[in-house]
Amino acid sequence: METNPTTSVAPPSAASRLLERLVEGRESLDGAAATLQPAAEVARGRGLWRRIVTGEVLGHAAHPLMTDLPIGFFSSAALLDLAGGPAARGAARRLVGAGLLSAPGAALTGLAEYAPLGARPKRVAATHAVLNTASLGLYAVSWALRPQRHRAGVVFGMAGLAVSGVSAYLGGHLAIGEKVGTTAPAPESGIPQVIDAL
Repeated sequence: METNPTTSVAPPSAASRLLERLVEGRESLDGAAATLQPAAEVARGRGLWRRIVTGEVLGHAAHPLMTDLPIGFFSSAALLDLAGGPAARGAARRLVGAGLLSAPGAALTGLAEYAPLGARPKRVAATHAVLNTASLGLYAVSWALRPQRHRAGVVFGMAGLAVSGVSAYLGGHLAIGEKVGTTAPAPESGIPQVIDAL
């Protein structure tokens, strides 16, 4: 019998194998991952709240949409830091501040998706959450330092961007590799069903 080449499974990449070894296959992370469960259950909630924070009313997960805000603000700040010159310093700091203000929405929707996960994706999601928290800490320091010690503030901002980049890879693995937040059936006709759900 012939095999269809389009259905063959590609071998795991080096990055996927590293992720498996460091995070996804490491049972020692289960205890730490379990500490997020109570907060995740509260964030997920019930009824209309759950349909909003999980993205059911949209037909797909809300978390990726919410993460675009802080990622966009922080990336734009980095671009101004690198290419904007002294005149862009105030705008770069405002963008860092906007990223910090938009981060809780991304965290809330992420926690809402965390609650029902199995053990392996939970290890990745917990690591993702820890890295995001570290990144936000670096950005908070960056925001505070910029008025008086601009160069140090930029360094902390670039460190925050690097950490968030690693975290974004883990988030992409969850969304695409593990199908987290993408398994709910999409509504057949989006807008009318969104209105009905509200």
